[in-house]
Amino acid sequence: MKQRHLSMIALGGVIGAGLFVGSGAGIAAAGPSIVIAYTLSGLLVMLVMRMLGEMSAAYPSSGSFSAHAERAIGPWAGFASGWAFWVLLCTAVGLEGIGAAKIVTGWLPGTPEWAWVALFMVMFCATNLAAVKRFGEFEFWFA
Repeated sequence: MKQRHLSMIALGGVIGAGLFVGSGAGIAAAGPSIVIAYTLSGLLVMLVMRMLGEMSAAYPSSGSFSAHAERAIGPWAGFASGWAFWVLLCTAVGLEGIGAAKIVTGWLPGTPEWAWVALFMVMFCATNLAAVKRFGEFEFWFA
């Protein structure tokens, strides 16, 4: 993949449809003070990612962060963090589909939301089953 693919995939992954749908509900419930909560959460995520970067530089591994958990804490921690992340991703893909469907039904009222969710799930699956070059291009334009 090219640098433009990686940059847009990173931006799309950070911003995503869930941020727009979730931030609207958060602002409606808590008002502008939600910006403080987002700032603190972003700072915490930045610190965790920085720590993961330090561990990856000190102990290079072909695995994910679960390899670092296994090395630092034990096999049970690597196993638990790996499976917890898998469950999180499975849940997040469904929520992204629902969020995207809510946005599209706002643009096209009267269309069934479930049909949009089904269409987005087929698109997500087809994109992930494509070759890496095509995946990078799809994700670039989706982002």
